[in-house]
Amino acid sequence: MASSPASYRAEIDGLTVDPDADFSLPGWIYHDPEYFAVEMERVIRPSWQIVCHVNEIPEAGDYRTIEYLGESVIVIRGADGEVRAFSNVCRHRAMRLVEGSGGCAKKLVCPYHAWTYEPDGRLTGVPSRSEYPALKLEENGLQPVALDLWRGFAFVCLDDRGFPKPSEMMAPFEAEIEPYKFEQMQPMGAVRHRPRAVNWKNVGDNYSDNLHIPVAHDGLTRLVGKSYRIEAHGWADRLYGEVVRNEKQNFWERFYREHLPRIEHLSDQEHGRWLYFKLWPNMAFDIYADQIDFMQWIPTSPTTCLLREVAYCLPDDRREMKLARYANWRINRVVNAEDTWLIGQVQQGMASRSYSVGPLATSEVCLRSFARKIRTLIPEARLPHAPTPGWSKA
Repeated sequence: MASSPASYRAEIDGLTVDPDADFSLPGWIYHDPEYFAVEMERVIRPSWQIVCHVNEIPEAGDYRTIEYLGESVIVIRGADGEVRAFSNVCRHRAMRLVEGSGGCAKKLVCPYHAWTYEPDGRLTGVPSRSEYPALKLEENGLQPVALDLWRGFAFVCLDDRGFPKPSEMMAPFEAEIEPYKFEQMQPMGAVRHRPRAVNWKNVGDNYSDNLHIPVAHDGLTRLVGKSYRIEAHGWADRLYGEVVRNEKQNFWERFYREHLPRIEHLSDQEHGRWLYFKLWPNMAFDIYADQIDFMQWIPTSPTTCLLREVAYCLPDDRREMKLARYANWRINRVVNAEDTWLIGQVQQGMASRSYSVGPLATSEVCLRSFARKIRTLIPEARLPHAPTPGWSKA
């Protein structure tokens, strides 16, 4: 049996020696259905997932949703101004109360039998109520879901068994995050959903990988030169690069460097830094002077996942800022296309019987940190090849 997330967390926080540190996770756990089911229960279900920014739900009844692991969660603002999270399931016959990624509802009315809930979760209306002799309204409100608010962003957890909250994971970086004014950010558009034919871990592994940058990302390398660095900080990886002058930069890279307008509340270093944070186990923030993005890779099967992304910015109508943000998008569009090809090829390689595990360089600190967590939570991930089917039931 694996440890519970709470005891597992203590084990990870106190772990100093890992006999598997010099090797990657094995290829079989990137496509094996039985392992996938165990991983969803032990890793994803008790982990925190980002839903939205509270500025996207400014009025009473405004809500946003997220769907994963067969569950649907509503994050909604109540009449009292409080933000809460609930399971998107009617307590009568399990009907989904709302569809889509968001909307506004002063009351949540079930489309099946018209049971009615307040935005604070209370059940207040049941047609033909006298026909339910066992019904107690106060015991049949919407099922609450664990919620963590960090600098304006709302995160939920289906089964809060002890993994650190995002606010805890990011606590060591509060002073660095403060100048960017996350709380005042507004969305630049709707949530984008992009399916990928890869195991979710391949997206995260690639995000934290440092060695592929100078090999596979010519544009990003021209932009940040040799300044790109990665750091593993327990539950969050910190990555960054400084925008540099390079005569080989293309038009949009040079345009971004030369024409990004001054943001007065940022220092010179912050103004010229591209900063990234990867949070356990499948979320990331990309932080630039002109905007921030979040990206999340939600598992959908052993060999597929869904990228969920939104960009945010501070209100700024300057023409130069609009052009700089467009240049940022042009640069990162190329990086994303390169990464999509890379992880697709890696996913195919993971399915090869010729591959078991690979050696890790000492500089691959983020991959080492992630692998250590996975192996601690699921000891079978230490095996180079899949065990006999049925191992998870033993």
